[in-house]
Parts: sequence; C-alpha cells; structure tokens
Amino acid sequence: MAPPRVPRVASRYDAIGVDYASRRREEPAWARAIVAALGDAASVVNVGAGTGNYEPRDRPVVAVEPSRTMLGQRPQGAAPAVCGGAEALPFADRAFDAALAVLTVHHWRDPSAGLAELARVAPRQVIVSWDRDATLAFWLSRDYLPELEAHVAGQSTVDDVMGALDVCDVRVLPVPRECADGFLGANWARPEAYLDPTTRGAMSGLALLDEDVVDRAMANLAEDLADGTWHERNAELLELDELDAGFRLVVAGTPTPRG
Repeated sequence: MAPPRVPRVASRYDAIGVDYASRRREEPAWARAIVAALGDAASVVNVGAGTGNYEPRDRPVVAVEPSRTMLGQRPQGAAPAVCGGAEALPFADRAFDAALAVLTVHHWRDPSAGLAELARVAPRQVIVSWDRDATLAFWLSRDYLPELEAHVAGQSTVDDVMGALDVCDVRVLPVPRECADGFLGANWARPEAYLDPTTRGAMSGLALLDEDVVDRAMANLAEDLADGTWHERNAELLELDELDAGFRLVVAGTPTPRG
C-alpha cells in the first residue's frame, strides 16, 4: 500500500513549527469565546489542531494535524491525535457533535473541500478565520510589510468560510493588549516583540515571507521605535485595552451556544 499523501501544509509547518509550542499559547479570552460557541457539543474534532491550543478540556476531543513536527509538540495529556489533512477526514458522517478549526483554514490545500469535510463529520462548525481588509490595515503590514498583501492574496478568509457553510453567527475576536498567544497581530501594543526572530518564527505570515524583505522591515521598525516615530504614528493604540486586528469567530450548522 502506498504511503498517505502528505498535505502541503504539513511540510510548511515541519519547516517553521519547530519552536511553535514555546511561542504559541492559548489566549484565555479566545478560549472562552470558543467554548461558548461550541455550546453543548458533547464531542469535538479539532482540525488543523497544531499543538492543541484552544481544544476544550471538558469533553472528548480528537485532533487532526498534518505536520508530525506539530504533533510531536502536543503536551502530555492532550487529546488523542491523528496525522491527516482537512480535505479527507478519516471519520464517518456525523461522527462528532462539533468540528473546530482555529487559524488553519487559510493553510489548507483545498479549503472548500476541507470545509465540506467539517460539515460532513459534525453538524456544528466553529471556525476562527480572518478578515483580509482588517488584517492589512494593521500597522505592521500597512507601514512596514506591504508585501503581506500579495502573500495573503490567495489565502482563504472569513468570506470564503461564510460562503461555504450554513453560518448563523460571526463575531469579532478582539486581541487583548497582553495577548498570550503569538499569532501575527498578537503584539499590536508591543511592537518591539516583532524584532525577535524567534517570535516571528511562530507567525506563518512572517516566517514564510522572503527573509530579506522581513529583515528590511524590521530594521525600519527598530529605527521608528528608537526615534519615537512608531509611537507618534500609533498614538491611539496606547489608550486601547483590545484591538480588532481582523480575527473572526464563525459559528455554522446547528449550534446551541452556551452563554
């Protein structure tokens, strides 16, 4: 029997995900919102699960993740996991009450097929996606890395998720000032964090850009931080406790959310 085909996202995260677990942690406010969206679902499949962030701990979960590097960083006691891609989930129809996918759909080889699989294996789907316009308005891409626009041009966004599923609710997921996670917009109030290569390495949007482009952007950011330009340009951020950086929580199917 031929070995299973490894999805493209697997090799991507095998390359950039080596230190993922040390930099990407669960943001409590997001975790609470996701649990509320899952509602009374008694069982959950977490697709594109990575190291297990945002998996509920109060009910049975099965994780699906294509990258063995990511699977190897799942902590002891994490939900059982299988190596596989979203486009061909190894489960029967309606095998779970809910399907969860957090910041992963835009990495899938075939998002339409993957979303159809979520709807096949669970009557409820809970997805964290992103809005392209809001993401590109973020100061990092607006002022330092306009190259991100071309990088994300072909990636799936919240609009694609909404077009593929029977959506009943879409909510903004604000990013707290002291966000515990390490995704691209997490450090909106801590710009100096982006100067750390290890921190950037856990952000796929930066890790997959041309290294020279990122180095040049970070040099410009460092200069603007040193002379006060960044603080002057982004003075309004200094008064905020949270920011809409473009992240969206989509609830689809037949949910009965808690709270």
